Amino acid sequence: MDHRELRTLKLLEEIEHNHAPSQRDLARKLNISLGLVNAFVKRLANKGYFKISTIPKNRVMYILTPKGMAEKTRLTYDYIHFSFQFYRKARTKLKEILMKLEEEGGDSVIFYGAGELAEIGFISLQETSIRLIAVLDDQQAGDAFLGFTLEDPGAIRKYAFDKVIITDMETTSKKLNALLSQGVPRQKIAVLE
Repeated sequence: MDHRELRTLKLLEEIEHNHAPSQRDLARKLNISLGLVNAFVKRLANKGYFKISTIPKNRVMYILTPKGMAEKTRLTYDYIHFSFQFYRKARTKLKEILMKLEEEGGDSVIFYGAGELAEIGFISLQETSIRLIAVLDDQQAGDAFLGFTLEDPGAIRKYAFDKVIITDMETTSKKLNALLSQGVPRQKIAVLE
């Protein structure tokens, strides 16, 4: 599933739940520019996924058509399928990393990145004797996550660990560089590819 399909799904969901969202609201919820929302709305309306009616005070109402509902259903199915594939691949890769660490005699890891991938990693840890000793996250330091208080990457210096697993797919290279700048040896860092 690519970004365009994901945005289309989110837009159709928003229209289904709120028939009169402003394009500004849609831009904020989809985290895209107002101009891009305008182009998306026009493209999807031209495809017949919804109708646009004007309501008082220069506002518009979007009405999802049967064709739009069918497309939303198809995209939802694709999203669920994509999510299961992602979960299986991530779980397999994390198990490989953890099993190798266990074979090498390692017993402690740190996750760098608080999100779905860290949650999958936490599940994978339950099948090993390896302990999670900390979770780092630049953006959410101080928040609670998986029973830990998230810490800034600079806190890594106070821990003795065998491996840091980067559990954030979107900013992997940034996180890798942050760890290297903290003096973490490259061989102690695992990246999911």
